[in-house]
Amino acid sequence: MINPGKMTIDRQEAFDIIVSVLAVALVFTFYQLGLKLEPSTFLFYMASAIVTLGSGFVLHEMSHKYYAIKYGARARFVAWPAGLAFALALVVVPQIIWGPGAGIFFIAPGAVYIYAMRPISIKENGIISLAGPAANWMLCALFLAPLLFLDMPLQLGRVLSIGFMVNAWLALFNLIPFYPLDGSKVFAWDWRIWLGAVALSLFLVSLPSIA
Repeated sequence: MINPGKMTIDRQEAFDIIVSVLAVALVFTFYQLGLKLEPSTFLFYMASAIVTLGSGFVLHEMSHKYYAIKYGARARFVAWPAGLAFALALVVVPQIIWGPGAGIFFIAPGAVYIYAMRPISIKENGIISLAGPAANWMLCALFLAPLLFLDMPLQLGRVLSIGFMVNAWLALFNLIPFYPLDGSKVFAWDWRIWLGAVALSLFLVSLPSIA
């Protein structure tokens, strides 16, 4: 085991993360509600998306970074401006042309770039990749537990349900076994672990209607 370096985030990386979170929250809000929004409704959904989708996105990427550093690599999140612009275009342009409900929800805000100081093994790469979906599973549990065991106000319950749903789908989507998604590297490491991860994600995706 290589001694891990420090988990730090510099100013540029923090800026990339903040811009990406705001962009994905905006895409989610436009997808859910369309383009003609009351200010109060817009702010509520933006705040909800930042807490739910934003937290899932950030913890997913930072989990990749943490394990990459743990295995002796350097790693940092880099935003993809073209991906953010494309995501906004997909959700906005169809609604302008064809009306409400025509938007397409797709996000590709950026990725953690890993600069290996030594060769990263297939197993290590698989663990680094699986760490992202695992962070989303953890958030699913955190969002779901209050819904199951506490009497939630309607609006708060709605936010928790959204948080559970988006993190379940984030985990499942990223486990698709095609490069550059996480699933391709987990599958290359051990197909049985990949299959178990997919089964867990499918199970979680089936729960929102119950929550």
